Amino acid sequence: MRRRRAAVAVGLCASFLLGSLLNALLAPGPDPPPPPAPAQAAALTSGPPGAAAAAIGELEEQIRARYEEVQRYSRGPGAGRPERRLMDLAPPAPPAPPAPPAPPAPPAPRLGCAALRNVSGARFLGSGYTKAVYRARLPGGAAVALKTVDSGGHDVGSCVRQFGARRDCYRLAAHKLVKEMVLLERLAHPNVLQLYGYCYQDSEDAPSALTAITELGAPVEMIQLLQASWEDRFRICLSLVRLLHHLAHSPLGSVTLLDFRPRQFVLVAGELKVTDLDDASVGEAPCNSHQHCRMEFPARNFSLSCVRGRCLGMNEKRNLYNAYRFFFTYLLPHSAPPSLRPLLDEIVNATGELLWGVDETWRQLEHVLQLYQSGAYLQNTTAAPSAEYRRLPETAIPADDYRCWPSHRHGGCVLSVFSVREAVAVCESHTQCRAFVMTNRTTWTGRQLVFFKAGWTQVIPDPNGVTYVRASG
Repeated sequence: MRRRRAAVAVGLCASFLLGSLLNALLAPGPDPPPPPAPAQAAALTSGPPGAAAAAIGELEEQIRARYEEVQRYSRGPGAGRPERRLMDLAPPAPPAPPAPPAPPAPPAPRLGCAALRNVSGARFLGSGYTKAVYRARLPGGAAVALKTVDSGGHDVGSCVRQFGARRDCYRLAAHKLVKEMVLLERLAHPNVLQLYGYCYQDSEDAPSALTAITELGAPVEMIQLLQASWEDRFRICLSLVRLLHHLAHSPLGSVTLLDFRPRQFVLVAGELKVTDLDDASVGEAPCNSHQHCRMEFPARNFSLSCVRGRCLGMNEKRNLYNAYRFFFTYLLPHSAPPSLRPLLDEIVNATGELLWGVDETWRQLEHVLQLYQSGAYLQNTTAAPSAEYRRLPETAIPADDYRCWPSHRHGGCVLSVFSVREAVAVCESHTQCRAFVMTNRTTWTGRQLVFFKAGWTQVIPDPNGVTYVRASG
């Protein structure tokens, strides 16, 4: 299956505040966080001398630390040069200490504020600690995801309750979104969500001034994936290991996903893509001894080596074990072709014990793909048919469906095969099967989709199908 991309050409404009429009008109968002409690307000205003200044200074240090993190990710080969200041972090009070400079904008955004002027069909998709995500359709018809700082979210709310400075708290949270935008650009890869652009509105009273415009994906629903065909589930795991291989060798160095859960990923045309990078970390963890290089998970702990002040391989091993416990163990071996199961079991066991690194895991899964696409996994596994099958070119069977699991289509038995010989073997392994229809449709691996049937009460002309009817046996 080929991917299709919609090309959207729009101009740039700075006259539209998307975040406030969505919050006020299009989708019911969470209530804004409450103001500081009286005790907190009293502590900031009438506490010990210098308490208020110390609190503001602490907030500025946090802003500066996030700014410097974004700056680090913006340097190096392939980094774009900021064309203008994305944010003005200077506090409004005149005698305040110098504020850190603004983080850089992602390079050359293709879409800007003008693209959001007449969005349609906008609706709220969800929110996390920092961001709210909306779906919208641009004037050209393309559907996109819009990410904004959630002014009523946990990050902004807890900051306001602690410091009582809503505007600076918004900017502190906005740096996480800027970090994500920069990483989406720097880590560009088929399994990293595409950043299409952004809209930034520098307004004194803007409640939500920064919006990232990204590729739109579907949330990862594990229950639905467990009901999908093995081929589609294998694609998820292959997408994931390709991503982890890229993160282990990225232009920025080794990258780990600290918040590694299915909700941090989306599906785009069957491919798994990481969408949430604001909690990603670049570079191996520092250490003074081997004791500092201990990875703890709910069911397992691992001890790594401290080499020259860094925990050797911790980033890729953390990513790999999380891939095992959230994806591989559920999606990879179940209902796989029997001849592939020993290799798949070996992959699952090796990742669960961290016996392999990302590179070897990637090579093994690519090898499984090669075996599956080439039909090599069928060697010495397909027995001679026990019955004869009559070939009916350019025909199909519209009814006589039966269900099998896993199937590419619910309500019937639709599987992919490498050849007619494999289709015959599948039909003879199903007690209900009396016929099957080879189609000219293929899956992402290039294998043909086949409709397996419980009978042939009606055979109709179809130029795109070839029917095989069980004649005896």
